[in-house]
Amino acid sequence: MTVISLLCFLLPFLFPTLVHAQASGSGSTTRYWDCCKASCAWNGKAALASGSNPVTSCDISNDSLSNYNAVSYCASSAGTAYMCGSQTPWAVSSTLSYGFAATNIAGGTEASWCCACYQLTFTSGPVAGKQMIVQATNTGGDLGSNHQFDLAIPGGGFGIFNACTNQYPSTPAASWGAQYTGISSRDQCASLPTTLQAGCYWRFDWFLNADNPSVCFKQVSCPAALTAKSGCVRANDATNESPTGPSVVPTYAPTITNTSPSTSAGVGGTSATSTTTNAGSGGAGTPAAHYGQCGGTGYRGSTAVS
Repeated sequence: MTVISLLCFLLPFLFPTLVHAQASGSGSTTRYWDCCKASCAWNGKAALASGSNPVTSCDISNDSLSNYNAVSYCASSAGTAYMCGSQTPWAVSSTLSYGFAATNIAGGTEASWCCACYQLTFTSGPVAGKQMIVQATNTGGDLGSNHQFDLAIPGGGFGIFNACTNQYPSTPAASWGAQYTGISSRDQCASLPTTLQAGCYWRFDWFLNADNPSVCFKQVSCPAALTAKSGCVRANDATNESPTGPSVVPTYAPTITNTSPSTSAGVGGTSATSTTTNAGSGGAGTPAAHYGQCGGTGYRGSTAVS
């Protein structure tokens, strides 16, 4: 058993007062993007903060719907509700991202996870040590009984439902990739609808095309940048659910370093040499050393940007 796996296992024993209140432990991830109205977008799924609404759904044109009882296209071909194209992942720093997920936590229900946020520390694959804070906007009824987070990533595969070919009729069905794994290369992102391309590129640039990495997770207060996109804030429960930080957090732009020579003519014909290399979104910075703590060494909270 690795150090990180052992610490994930010990979380409930290290913090016994939180065992029955605040979800934490080890789990796994998958990926999907089916364009369906999210399960947490229906009324009555969880206790919400005063003035809050369920997760926002969109119409076929990606405009927000105010009718939270609108039927999902995945439930009926006459349905008018879809997943909003803005609910995609993005990098906040070289080692932290925000996003959304369908969730299934053993011992819990939609009442306990809908619109809750979880800090994931990846413990395997090329993203080991990186962290992601996700808001649970959907329920993974087909994910099994283990702690699992099905990350919402455009081009990640439809799974058992598909509303994408109806919501985006100009995008050929083949452009979405395989049913359960989605597309297989970064250049295929360019074939997806424009509004979804940035989230697709995230998978290859920051997430390093990791294939279902394992995680250590714990429930945290949601960043306001996530609730601003979902429109959903839970009432206080095990966690103070008041959103933290700014409501707009820009996408992380990696530092550009100079390594590749290029030559241009200077004043008076003198040659001037400069070098430029773009660092990939996942390449700048170093993941938390040894990623021994589930919070991540040096982690400064859900809105920290390095």
